[in-house]
Amino acid sequence: MSDRNRKFVPEVKSGLRDDSIIVTPSVIRNSSGIKIYNRRIKSFIFTTDIATITYSDADAIMAVYPQTPHPAIVEAITAVASQPVFAGVGGGTTGGKRSAYVAEFAEARGAMGIVVNSPTTISTIRLLENSVECPIVATIVSHYDDVESKLNAGVDILNVANGKDTAKLVEWLRKRYPEVPIIATGGPTDETIQQVIDAGANAISWTPPTNAELFKSKMVKYRIEKRQTFMDNHGGMTMNEYEDRNFEH
Repeated sequence: MSDRNRKFVPEVKSGLRDDSIIVTPSVIRNSSGIKIYNRRIKSFIFTTDIATITYSDADAIMAVYPQTPHPAIVEAITAVASQPVFAGVGGGTTGGKRSAYVAEFAEARGAMGIVVNSPTTISTIRLLENSVECPIVATIVSHYDDVESKLNAGVDILNVANGKDTAKLVEWLRKRYPEVPIIATGGPTDETIQQVIDAGANAISWTPPTNAELFKSKMVKYRIEKRQTFMDNHGGMTMNEYEDRNFEH
C-alpha cells in the first residue's frame, strides 16, 4: 500500500498512562479476527490480574484461572474491564448446575462469552447452552478432545492450547472445521504467533508479562537513573569513586 493510500490515524496519549499500558504484539493484527455481536476481536489477553486488565490494549479479556470459578472474581473483572470479558465457568472440577449458575451470573454482569476447559462434560455444555445466550468457548488441548460432540452440544468457538504443538492442532482442526471460529495461544514470539495465524487461528490468546517481571524492569530503570543522577551531581564519579576520593583525603 502506498503512503498516499494509508489513512492517518490520530492517537490520543496520556503522560501518566503511557508507561503503564500493556501492549499486545502487533503481529496479532495479521489475524482475521472473530466478529462477535458485530465487534471484531483479534487479541485476547489471558489474565485475571485487575491492574493488567485495566491497562491492557487487548480487544478482549480471557478470564480463565486454575481455581474453581467464583462469582466474586467475575464481578471484580467485569467491574474494571473496558473490553469484553470471556469468563471461565467450568472444567474438570466445576460442572453441572454450578457452572450454569456462574455462567448466568457472568452474562448478567455483562460478560460477552463464557469459557469451559477441556474436561467439561457434554451434559454440562448442553446445560450451559440452555442457560445462557452468549457464546460458549471450549478449550481444546489435544487431538483427542471430542470436538464434534462439543460443537453439537452448543460450543460456538474453539480455544486451542496445545503448547509448542498448538499450530499443528490448529491446522488439523481447520481442515475439519473450516468455518468454526478458532482462538489459539500464540506462544512467546512474533514468529510463533504468526505460525498459529498461518495455521488457521482467527484470534490469539496472549499471556502478558507478570507483575514481577514488570516490576523487575522498572527497578532496573530506577537504579540506572539513580546512578546517573548521582554521577551528574558529583563530577561524573560513581559512588565508589566518590567515597574512595574522600577517604583518601
